[in-house]
Amino acid sequence: MEDATLEYRVAAGIVSDTESLIAIGASARKLVLNLRTGARSILAGAHLSRFRGRGMDYAESRDYAPGDDARHIDWRVTARTGRTHTKLYVEERERPVFILVDLSPGMFFGTRGSFKSVTAARAAAYTAWSVIAAGDRIGGVVASPVGIRDLRPAAGRRGVLRFLSVVAESTQATETAAATDAPLLDPALAHLCGVAHPGSLVVLFSDFHHCGEETRASLARLRKHCDMVACQVLDPLERELPAAASYRISDGNRKARLDLTMRSGQGRYRRYLAARQDRVQEMLREQRIPLVELVNGGDIEETLIGAFGGAHASETQ
Repeated sequence: MEDATLEYRVAAGIVSDTESLIAIGASARKLVLNLRTGARSILAGAHLSRFRGRGMDYAESRDYAPGDDARHIDWRVTARTGRTHTKLYVEERERPVFILVDLSPGMFFGTRGSFKSVTAARAAAYTAWSVIAAGDRIGGVVASPVGIRDLRPAAGRRGVLRFLSVVAESTQATETAAATDAPLLDPALAHLCGVAHPGSLVVLFSDFHHCGEETRASLARLRKHCDMVACQVLDPLERELPAAASYRISDGNRKARLDLTMRSGQGRYRRYLAARQDRVQEMLREQRIPLVELVNGGDIEETLIGAFGGAHASETQ
């Protein structure tokens, strides 16, 4: 009976399971994703990357961060600025990719296709399969109402299956999510700051609803020694208001009514949504972190390819 209930919840887009995330690999592994303007390749693998890393050709210098190799300290820049700097190089090798999946309680919501938590899980699975198809290692941090899970980078199918299992299990914490409203992005980013290797690629999946100075500080700390991409998961209701009416809403336990019949109420809601999105965009722009919007009910594969670029693997040989 429990299996039948889970199967229904998966089909309804309420939760994910490991099998459905594994199935995404069939299409994801046929594609190579590359970030476009203002970003670098999302997959390094055996191809020459413009990521800042530990290769042979000098690229630039940046502030020294804990964990950097002392042998790469740029003494000339350090002497000139008075702050310790380390040299960065263009590299041609595999690198760890850390995927952060923020499943705060607010992610367990959706009006089209699926919950935002499920959209994030599917997009993260697509990215993870693409990462190992390029020969890179996959690791990550998955934050849900039942806790924060830390997955150290691992290569190949074993690495991605471990990651997908944790993501799928975390999407199933719907009852716990309904009983709490504690946002998880900040503690997840703080945890990631302690485990992400210098020179790594970090891909974030979150709705970024609860952003403040702590969020900004963590992003700045990560951005000093990692390349980053932010994928914001949104529901259509968070982008455009529905027709003017009074709507019944529920979190599974509590019930309320959202009144959008008054023009003044519609205006306040629109201004609130616009202001919140402006804050997110400004924060990411400040750290030069590319932003991709993923919308419930949309085509995840098409969105990722449209944002990052993509070509069949056979075409890149």
